[in-house]
Amino acid sequence: METIIYYQYLLHKQWKVYIAATEKGLCYLGTEHSSIEELVKACIKQFPNGRLIEAIDELTIYKKELIEYFNGERTQFDFNFDVIGTTFQMKVWNALSLIPYGKSFCYSDIANQIGNPNAVRAVGTAIGSNPVAIVIPCHRVLGKNGTLTGFSGGLDVKEKLLTLEKIPYKG
Repeated sequence: METIIYYQYLLHKQWKVYIAATEKGLCYLGTEHSSIEELVKACIKQFPNGRLIEAIDELTIYKKELIEYFNGERTQFDFNFDVIGTTFQMKVWNALSLIPYGKSFCYSDIANQIGNPNAVRAVGTAIGSNPVAIVIPCHRVLGKNGTLTGFSGGLDVKEKLLTLEKIPYKG
């Protein structure tokens, strides 16, 4: 059975993101450094039977909440996700979702939270494959000593997100 995936490029002030969703929820969020080709590749990887359609009204709830977040008016998202990953990735992404707005964790915190304290590198890999950056807040994960670490959406975007949430970090 075919999965319809609606997508759109959202431009709001200095924020530029690609968003895509199925009828079940948000399945992709790419930052300004991503491309339409990356959106297509990520969506088809999750939904091999997917058909992408440029959205007009279908993504209104996602756009509304993202704009509120970018404006500093929203600290959590209320919409559903439709993300597919391995059991391990899903555990990591669920743990990321529990990091409160304005707070940061380190990779070992996440490894401990999922009950696998020796899996710090694997946690990093799972975080890097998060298909809905920002809303599953992988930007809130810093190095052990509060240093800025990798972000698939670009370190400059991670810095903007941390600044928006007033999360201190070491450059």
